[in-house]
Amino acid sequence: MRVLIPSVNPYLADTIFFPVSGAPIIASVLVLNSSASGPDSVSRQLVQTTVDQLRGKDASLRVVERDLDANPVPHLNVETTAALRANQTATAAQVAARAFSDALIAELQAADTIVIGAPMYNFGIPSTLKAWFDYVLRAGLTFRYSEAGPEGLVTGKRAIVVLSRGGLYSSGPAQPMDSQEPHLRTMLGFMGVTDVTFIRAEKLGYGPEARQQAINDAQAELAKVAA
Repeated sequence: MRVLIPSVNPYLADTIFFPVSGAPIIASVLVLNSSASGPDSVSRQLVQTTVDQLRGKDASLRVVERDLDANPVPHLNVETTAALRANQTATAAQVAARAFSDALIAELQAADTIVIGAPMYNFGIPSTLKAWFDYVLRAGLTFRYSEAGPEGLVTGKRAIVVLSRGGLYSSGPAQPMDSQEPHLRTMLGFMGVTDVTFIRAEKLGYGPEARQQAINDAQAELAKVAA
């Protein structure tokens, strides 16, 4: 089963279907694409490879897809920040932001596996992907503060994160510039998702041969992850 999130009003929550009592539980995958490169996007290609391989193992797999480039999550502003951080619902925009955040969190909580496509933009992640995290990282829902420190509440899930990069950042002199993978690992871990596999397609900007080799290597790694 494949569920595409329509693009009407980004604040309108879409229905999430759960198995009725006595029905078999269907595994669910939440897919987040954030590349702004359209069909030329390497991360999108590799995300699709990931989904195809997961579906090859389970034909009944339920896939919920959010294209954060085509249908971006609104960036926070003074009004919506108050709604999500201080629980204010004094305006229609604040009520809508809370409802949208609730819908995104419901999608996250319903998923067994999260597949994220994250290209590197200026050493970090796309702002559209950051905006999604801004809406799902909510105290009391996806994490909480305790005397022992913050505790993630989104547990028992795994994440497969596809990283695409023009250069080489996993090692070598440019490694300290990588604000992409550490940021994603921190945000996922903060809400309790600690079973995370990063698939890196690097040196995409080194020419056609290096680009194809990077894609081939990433696909080989994905085959192991989905096995």
